Amino acid sequence: MNLDKIISKKDDYAQYMLDEITHICKDMEKRDPGSKGEQQACEYMADVLKKDCGCERADVESFKEHPGAFYGWIYFTITMVLAAIVCFFFAPILSVILIVVGLGIVLAEFGVYKECVDKCFPEKTGHNVTAIKNCTGEVKRRIIFNGHPDAAWEWPVNYALGGVGFEGHAILCGVGAVYYIVISIISIVQNGAFGLIPTDSTLFKVALGGLVFVPFLVGLYWMVNKNRVVDGANDNLSGCYMGIAVLKALKDEGIELENTEIGVVLTGSEEAGLRGSKAWCEAHKGEFDDVPTFIFSYDTIHDPKYLMTNYRDLNGTVKADKDVSDLFMEAAKELNIPCKKGWVPPLGGATDSAAFAQAGFRATGVTGLNHKLEDYYHTRRDTYDNMNLQGLGDCFAISAKVLEMFDAGAKQ
Repeated sequence: MNLDKIISKKDDYAQYMLDEITHICKDMEKRDPGSKGEQQACEYMADVLKKDCGCERADVESFKEHPGAFYGWIYFTITMVLAAIVCFFFAPILSVILIVVGLGIVLAEFGVYKECVDKCFPEKTGHNVTAIKNCTGEVKRRIIFNGHPDAAWEWPVNYALGGVGFEGHAILCGVGAVYYIVISIISIVQNGAFGLIPTDSTLFKVALGGLVFVPFLVGLYWMVNKNRVVDGANDNLSGCYMGIAVLKALKDEGIELENTEIGVVLTGSEEAGLRGSKAWCEAHKGEFDDVPTFIFSYDTIHDPKYLMTNYRDLNGTVKADKDVSDLFMEAAKELNIPCKKGWVPPLGGATDSAAFAQAGFRATGVTGLNHKLEDYYHTRRDTYDNMNLQGLGDCFAISAKVLEMFDAGAKQ
């Protein structure tokens, strides 16, 4: 099926995406994970998928979660590290234990997105959407376009200082924790597990010098402002509407595919640690194993010069499917649209692609942002009037080309 007619209208569909995103941002409640606003956006987009995109099925599905836990590690880890600094002076073994446990919590929750302290936080209900556009004949392959409808709580340091300040703050806190582990171990060797540190010793002076880290550690309690939810126009209504726009374009042109089924899956609470995509994978385990199924997960489609297929995800720990990733790159090359081959690096977080890959689905993540965080990322600057129509249009065109190539049997 030749989709050149759709691809040539990429600017029109970029404007369509912007108009729809503007409507959600202006007319609906804030969409933090597990909120009423997240549910409203899911219900609205499910309705669009049925009425305007020809989907025979568009289910809004709920799941239980504890969204506060994803950043809740802060209260555990930072408190433990601060307590460890006190313990260093009379019980260095306690200092080592507290810091190791604290770092284990942050590694689990924020490093690899595993549930660790979730039960300590209130339970909420998140929402996903599963929409399917049937083909006219036998299903021989399936493609799913994915985005997450929720929006982030603001990162105040990133708003004030940008990504360098935000990441620098986090790194300083990590260095401070390791600093006290090292000198605690030295103290244990010199003075015993519960030995007092002589006040005239070099080690005591070194420990006092380490107190320079304390203001940064205390400041991390305010890493996230739970009282301000950003609009999330780029992150990630842009990703949600990529698949919706492709399906709408097909319907507008009266194009039906014979053997390729198309899905749009919107997975909520990504900003709470991929909770929605993990719940979706569990709920739909085995459902899409009948034919080759590729998932393209979009996140923050903004600047065209940073359009990227991520071959690794979740802070670099999860491998994306090579064939799925290569297909997006090849489609971009066919259209002569720049697209980089890259990864989501450490401290870069994750896209929902990571959860799909971990569950055994063939998936890749597509992003359109600088992984060296810019000041609109997770801040109040992520608004509908701070979107990039070329970035949306380029990604739309490549996505339509991906569908065309996939329908022709590429990479299966």
